[in-house]
Amino acid sequence: MISHNSRIELPEGETMRVDSYVSDELGLLSRSQFKQRELTLKVNGKDVKLSRKVVDGDLLELEYSEPIIPDILPDEIPLDILFENDDVLVVNKPQGVVVHPAAGHYTGTLVQGLMYRYKGYEDEFQGETIRPGIVHRLDKDTSGVIITAKNPEAQEFLSEQFREKTAVKKYMAVCKGNLYPMEGRIKNHLIRDPGNRKRFTWNDEKKGKHSCTDYRVMKNFDDYYFVSLMPKTGRTHQLRVHMLSLGHPILGDPVYSRKDPKHPVSLMLHALTLSIRLPGEDSQRTFHAPLPDRFKELLHTLSGKSPHVEQVPSVH
Repeated sequence: MISHNSRIELPEGETMRVDSYVSDELGLLSRSQFKQRELTLKVNGKDVKLSRKVVDGDLLELEYSEPIIPDILPDEIPLDILFENDDVLVVNKPQGVVVHPAAGHYTGTLVQGLMYRYKGYEDEFQGETIRPGIVHRLDKDTSGVIITAKNPEAQEFLSEQFREKTAVKKYMAVCKGNLYPMEGRIKNHLIRDPGNRKRFTWNDEKKGKHSCTDYRVMKNFDDYYFVSLMPKTGRTHQLRVHMLSLGHPILGDPVYSRKDPKHPVSLMLHALTLSIRLPGEDSQRTFHAPLPDRFKELLHTLSGKSPHVEQVPSVH
């Protein structure tokens, strides 16, 4: 069984049915899964019905069964390896690849590529076949550098640096509009969008999870700009929501932006660098995933240069 305990976070004076809170705010289960997953719940220590109204500060305790998932099998997928030793593998993840198996994605994931490359890989993690060796995630449509662990000790060593926010990540994006000032910090709280549980939205009322991103515009074009993004927290969809909150969504975002008729591209978000300390080493290493062709081609188009010209705005 899976357990989840947390305090309800709602605006002062607002109430919500507990089933709506579990599905829409927490996003743990959809309503159709409540019976299938044998959901039981308590509020403030007492068993309650799904229709029970909750308020800010209530203690929510949930239990529900593990999902029934198909066998996760090794899958031969190409891995663009940036670095490898006995403890870690650093990969340049291509756009379109899911990091680990999840609903609707049980083949072709990075985890299954690792299982294929290293026979018995998942056995190192006591039979964990969903997220063995996974330390952090990139969205399916985000490309770039990602580090994985080859053993539980390395996984914990790396994971702690993400928890303590000592691992440093830098992303590149192309966004709509022109952004001024040219550099700054975005701070707000992210919550699941009550109107669409696949999306997140922001508020400044300290409800939800604190999030922070530093940005620096590298180049303004006509109605578009090339920007570096340095997240200080690691919330789901953080960079995509933060740029939308400024009124400048990331170009090609299928969830947070409309299709651009001038440049009908895929998501223009790339994890450029990751600085992190490896097991047994005293100082950080920085791993770099070069800008993919979709960035180079678009930047050349926006700058009015031939797509064969190699010069693009510096990203180091």
